[in-house]
Amino acid sequence: MKPSVRRLLRRWLLAGFFGFALFVLLCNRWVINSTDAYVFRNWSLLPFNDVGLVLGTSKYLESGKPSPAFNGRIHSAVELYSAGKVRHLIVSGANPDSTYNEPRAMYQALTKAGIPESAITMDFAGFRTFDSIVRAREIFGLTRFTVITQKYHAYRAVFIGRKLGMQTVAFVAPATADGDQGRRHPIREVFARAKAVMDIFLLRTEPKFLGQPEPIRLAPEAEPT
Repeated sequence: MKPSVRRLLRRWLLAGFFGFALFVLLCNRWVINSTDAYVFRNWSLLPFNDVGLVLGTSKYLESGKPSPAFNGRIHSAVELYSAGKVRHLIVSGANPDSTYNEPRAMYQALTKAGIPESAITMDFAGFRTFDSIVRAREIFGLTRFTVITQKYHAYRAVFIGRKLGMQTVAFVAPATADGDQGRRHPIREVFARAKAVMDIFLLRTEPKFLGQPEPIRLAPEAEPT
């Protein structure tokens, strides 16, 4: 390869790298800045919604220890339900095989904590955040709901919901065993936010699986008098 061609190729590669890095950076700023007002750390300030959407994560870390993220989401879901900030919970996540089932694990943890079975709906097709948010509208008939997840994850979830026309807010669940909400944004999440922008505005992505509508029906005793 001629030296001039190598130089040209190197310039294109550098330009492509910096262009991609700028795109990711701008997407992250857009996602965070446009949703920060809808991400709540204090439940007393959180708007009331009939339904809370608990996003799935593994119950255990790779080390085999209990996952602080999982426990934080369960704790927050129970807190919001007990405080009357939500009346029903959807637990949405992946279940690729018989040994790993996020919705089932969340359902079991919530009922163990005292949440009535009738107040929980399991969504087994929440393969990723985008799917869980879109299915909340297309399958469960929601136009507004509260997402329950960690801070770093909440921005993307709310962004997807709001850009797709839903009145979505989020409640920040603890990220660590000592109850800290966490300040670090995992590198994976940085790229996931850019992917969310592409899914909505460039790729017109659809969930992996939809199926027939299953509107949420609140228990009669939960309805206001």
